Amino acid sequence: MSAPEEARAPGSPVASVIVPAHDEERTIGRLLDALCAEPGRFETVVACNGCTDGTAQVAARYPVTVLDLPEPSKARALRAADQVARTFPRVYLDADVEITADGLARLVAAVGPGRAAVAAPRRVMPRAGVSVLTRWYYDVWEALPTVRSGLFGRGALAVSQNGARRVEALPEMMADDLVLSEAFAPAERVVVQDVAVVVHPARTLRDLVRRRARVTTGNVQADRAGLRGAEARTTLGDLWQLVRERPGLAPRVPVFLGVVLAGRARARAAVRAGDFTTWERDASSRAGATDRAR
Repeated sequence: MSAPEEARAPGSPVASVIVPAHDEERTIGRLLDALCAEPGRFETVVACNGCTDGTAQVAARYPVTVLDLPEPSKARALRAADQVARTFPRVYLDADVEITADGLARLVAAVGPGRAAVAAPRRVMPRAGVSVLTRWYYDVWEALPTVRSGLFGRGALAVSQNGARRVEALPEMMADDLVLSEAFAPAERVVVQDVAVVVHPARTLRDLVRRRARVTTGNVQADRAGLRGAEARTTLGDLWQLVRERPGLAPRVPVFLGVVLAGRARARAAVRAGDFTTWERDASSRAGATDRAR
């Protein structure tokens, strides 16, 4: 049984960091370099799931616990790692994001008794190498109220011990970060503005539509399960209000709507079949990462 969050022994890890990883050979080393810069600061569990590359081998070079799971399932990887991890708070961290160890520690400090139940960092999405129309989509997406306040799409979430118990009770969902964010009332969650996480966007329109199809499929699954509230939806009224407040975005809104509709069309077959496990993945967001296995 782990020690309470406020009664941790000196020198023990400040949190358990759980990193689900599926074919992230090119990105996992970049993240683990940051997490392991000060050995022992975090207990890190890398849950490799269904990997066909050298993700597990790269992770094994670091002072972390590596799980090599045969099934490509992020939800089950998270659950398996949760059973191994021993420390609270817990941090759930996507393998392809970038965050510093100090930033992660500040994120952890934001949760616990008397503080938030769940915390996420400020999102930074670099635009270098991103096509013009893809940039326009993200310009609108990042300005949406639901995106600014929601904890989804950040690739990093810290939860308190009580919050982790709530996360464990959630059903397996494709839109895991959305469902996790929605499991907490607005007063229980916080975006820590002085902590930045770099989330690499899709670089091409084709890869963006693939990513958007995954979002659409995950949203439908969450809707059917009653796990997505009205505040997590974007309406035409929201877009109209956004244009009124920021007229410069008006030419970009049709591009945003076009990508949303294209994503819905691409997701239609999976939704009809009830396929909420096939993970549409874009490779372009990982194009700049260093392959640590070579």
